[in-house]
Amino acid sequence: MDKHSARRPNVIVLVADDHRYESIRAHGNPEVLTPTLDRLAERGVSYQSTNIIGGMDGAVCSPCRACLNTGSSIFGATVKQELGDTVEKMTLSPQKRTLGEAFQQHGYYAYAVGKWHNDTASFNRSFAGGNRIFFGGMSHHREVPVYSYDPTGSYASSQRTVESTFSTELFTDEAEAFIRRYDREEPFFLYVAYTSPHDPRTAPEPYGSHYEGDRVTVPGNFLPEHPFDNGEMHIRDEGLAGLPRKKDEVRRHIADYYAMITHMDAQMGRLMQALEETGRMDDTIVVYTSDHGLAVGQHGLMGKQNLYEHSIRIPWLMAGPGVPAKGPVSGQVYQMDIYPTLCELAGIPVPASVEGRSMAGLLRGEAGAERNTVYALYKDTQRMVKDGRYKLIRYRKSGVTGEGTDMVQLFDLLEDPGELRNLAQEPGLQQHIRRLDEAMQAWMRQVGDPFADSFAIS
Repeated sequence: MDKHSARRPNVIVLVADDHRYESIRAHGNPEVLTPTLDRLAERGVSYQSTNIIGGMDGAVCSPCRACLNTGSSIFGATVKQELGDTVEKMTLSPQKRTLGEAFQQHGYYAYAVGKWHNDTASFNRSFAGGNRIFFGGMSHHREVPVYSYDPTGSYASSQRTVESTFSTELFTDEAEAFIRRYDREEPFFLYVAYTSPHDPRTAPEPYGSHYEGDRVTVPGNFLPEHPFDNGEMHIRDEGLAGLPRKKDEVRRHIADYYAMITHMDAQMGRLMQALEETGRMDDTIVVYTSDHGLAVGQHGLMGKQNLYEHSIRIPWLMAGPGVPAKGPVSGQVYQMDIYPTLCELAGIPVPASVEGRSMAGLLRGEAGAERNTVYALYKDTQRMVKDGRYKLIRYRKSGVTGEGTDMVQLFDLLEDPGELRNLAQEPGLQQHIRRLDEAMQAWMRQVGDPFADSFAIS
């Protein structure tokens, strides 16, 4: 028995930025090249309906990462920290034990690389070490302001360095070096968070030009403009392409998006090779996921500030000890379920503060492990509920900006996965609207949504 096999499995969590579920070849997209992720799905599983809960501001990245790292819904994952009379920011709730904390408290060495996009205090209680740490939301990929791990937690601006290496390679260099040099007795928990494929999408060659020409098609649910004001039509993301959207311009955006994904996939391949060459592949659980998805031209939108499938449905691929080579796994799950699932697979108790639930039962074919309904939200303008077939999105005007529309959408995801045919006015489907609306109201009250009384349809 080698020195790696007599202990709990190592764990690597890989997190992308803006990577939607459908933009992986193993998920049925023949246009994008993702051989590393395809092999990961083949070695283990891919949850086919992993959903984010959303966020209460335009930077959806931060609350989604908070949900992932606390195993909680948005209203439990974060708290407001007052910085002055008129200044405040969101931080991870100190009442929530983070994923890194849980693993550290049960004998793991926790190390982080890349994007955190939450407060420094929660980072330091989550990890015992790290490097190339990015606390911001976005940057140019060749001008990434990063920190080395500071045990004092101060992370003063004088400690920050700006690196010229492309971000995906910068973070992979550090993660690969960690895997190759690691010689401690305890298993490791390695968290690697990329800033790709978030814009600016400037993948290095030969990836940058790989998808030029006719390699990319416009999605079937492309629209020149969104059919109504969803309350967030003027945010930065929606200004990345002109209005009305033009197919050639959207095609270029998709080509750049795929180029970033394929480049990131190749870099993650280096990490898999490092696991192989250090003899750790068979005793390491590898998880790949994203903070949220992205529209990139679908429904006339470019960003993630909406509740369509392209923006709320994310990849969750996983392979390693305790994970059967099962391939696609059906059933609705949440992003926050990743935390307790990893705990179960590693033999670690799930902290009482975790709201998510383990989906390891789906790997064993246990009936009822999945969620019958899932929910999502955005600001004070959008709420969503779906049951695996029917999906209800409720819109309202913002009480803050006055933007938005009082509107209901109902989609049949089995018949219309692109969400183009609004069935809300169909007489024979009104019972589904009432049923889903009641479920949504109950959920909003349960999680403490401050707008629980504002979205009722009836």
